[in-house]
Amino acid sequence: MQPRWFTLNGEKFFARTWGDPSLPPLLMLHGFPEYSGAWQELALELQAHFYCVAPDQRGYGQSYCPEGIANYRTGVLASDMAALIENLGAPCAVIGHDWGASVAYGLAMFFPDLVSRLIIVNGVHPVPFQRAMASGGAQSRASQYINVLREDGSETRFAEDDFNKLLKLFSANMDLSWLTSEKLASYKAEWAREGCLKAMINWYRASPLMVADPGVPEELPPMDVSRLQVQCPHLLLWGMNDTALLPETRNGLEAFAADLTVHEIEGADHWVLHQRAGKVAGVVRAWVDSVD
Repeated sequence: MQPRWFTLNGEKFFARTWGDPSLPPLLMLHGFPEYSGAWQELALELQAHFYCVAPDQRGYGQSYCPEGIANYRTGVLASDMAALIENLGAPCAVIGHDWGASVAYGLAMFFPDLVSRLIIVNGVHPVPFQRAMASGGAQSRASQYINVLREDGSETRFAEDDFNKLLKLFSANMDLSWLTSEKLASYKAEWAREGCLKAMINWYRASPLMVADPGVPEELPPMDVSRLQVQCPHLLLWGMNDTALLPETRNGLEAFAADLTVHEIEGADHWVLHQRAGKVAGVVRAWVDSVD
């Protein structure tokens, strides 16, 4: 791994990189509550094929961490990463997980000239996700943690007792056997950076997505879906045991991605990138070869 700093929209961002810079770039976007180091296992599997670039996104790790909820709107987050792609040499392939998937979708939808291939791992397109969360059904129940995170002062509560509450949220109904004591110490060091945990949670507060109460469906306003299309080839990988993002969040995705490939991975959950890095890498390499 080689560290690298970028100036994006006038601010400093830190990234971890793997592989030869002369190889095609692969932008790797982490989710909550991870950081750029979360891509280590997959990057080591892919570094012979790509120049893997994993930034600490805005508010995370060593990167720019402004105050204020408005600084964490998805459009702002995508603008950061659009600037990074232009630095790397556009267009490039993008892979995103969890919240990183939301930024990756934003790039593909609003900066289509910058994204040659879109790879999503247990992440959601905003329209199918909003529909599932508004239904009052299973995904509404699974997403109640979002309302807890959005509460005032939640960053203080989740930092208590050496981040014990955050770790419980991170691991609820999931297999965390991959999270060694050494890795956990690295995560806690990142969460403990000044202002970092509040900034991470501000991603949730800035999102306009609504979470319905279980059994109480919400009526959604009309949406202009014409601007929410993925024009490039799109691969979706899915750990089937995910209890945070349920398969129903994928319903209707094909209407937003004309060139969509879905690959399901049994025996893995939301943290499939850690649990089955070799499998994920094999699927990514085979798919990229098939669409080149």
